[in-house]
Amino acid sequence: MNSHIFVMGANSAIAQQLIRRCRAAGQAVVAAGRNRSALQALYGDDEGVMLLEIQATDPASVEAGFSTLQNQGVAVQGYAHCVGSILVAPLIKTSAAQLHDVLSVNLLSACHGLKEFLKLAKQQGQGGSAVLISTCATGIGVANHEAIAAAKAGIEGLARSAAATHAVDGIRVNAVAPGLTDSPMAQAFLKSDVMRAASEKQYPLHGVNTPDDVAGAMHWLLSEDARRITGMVMNVDGGFRNTRPLVK
Repeated sequence: MNSHIFVMGANSAIAQQLIRRCRAAGQAVVAAGRNRSALQALYGDDEGVMLLEIQATDPASVEAGFSTLQNQGVAVQGYAHCVGSILVAPLIKTSAAQLHDVLSVNLLSACHGLKEFLKLAKQQGQGGSAVLISTCATGIGVANHEAIAAAKAGIEGLARSAAATHAVDGIRVNAVAPGLTDSPMAQAFLKSDVMRAASEKQYPLHGVNTPDDVAGAMHWLLSEDARRITGMVMNVDGGFRNTRPLVK
C-alpha cells in the first residue's frame, strides 16, 4: 500500500504549502476539506493527491472519511490538522455562540481528526506521526485572546497526552505554535501598511510568518528526521513566546 500524509483543512494557506512540500518530497497526500469543489480547484490536476470531503467539526463525517481510506486500503503514515479560526475579542464581549464555534473549529475538530488517525495508525501497526496547530498566544497572556487561547491551549494538552499514550505504538504527536501568519485568515490584522507595521513590531524577530514558515516546521515534524521528537510544541513565532529583547 502507498503511504499517505493526511492533511485536514487542505484549503488553508498553511495546508497548501505543506501539501506542496509533501509532493515535492514524493509523498502521496490525502487532502480533506469541507468543500470538494475548492479542493478540486487546488489539487485536481495532481494524481498524487486524493481528495476527501469531510466536515472536520462533525465526528461522524471524520469517521466516515477515515473508513473510506481503510476500505480502499489507503495507508496513512502522517496526519496534519490545519483546521482553525481566529477570534480576537475579550471574553466579556464573546457570545456563547462565538465561544462554541471557536472551541468546535479549533479544539474539537482536532480531537475528532486525531482520534481517527490514531485508530487507523494502531490498526496499521507501523507507527506514524501527527502534528496539530496551536498559537503563540497560549504561552503568554495576550489581551483579547481568551477564547482562542483556551482552545489552542487545549490542543497543546491534547498533543502531549496523546504523545504519552501512543509512544508505545511508535506514534509521535507534536504541535506547532505560530505567531501571526500572512494568510487570508489574518488579513484583518494586515490590511493596511500601518497595521502590518504594528503587527511586525510585536515580534522580537520583526515581521510575521509566511504560511511556508509554518508548513516547513510541520513537514519536518512529520518526517523521519524528527523520529525522536514527540510531545513537543514548536514555536514558530519570531521569538514572541520565549524571549524578551532589549527595548531600544
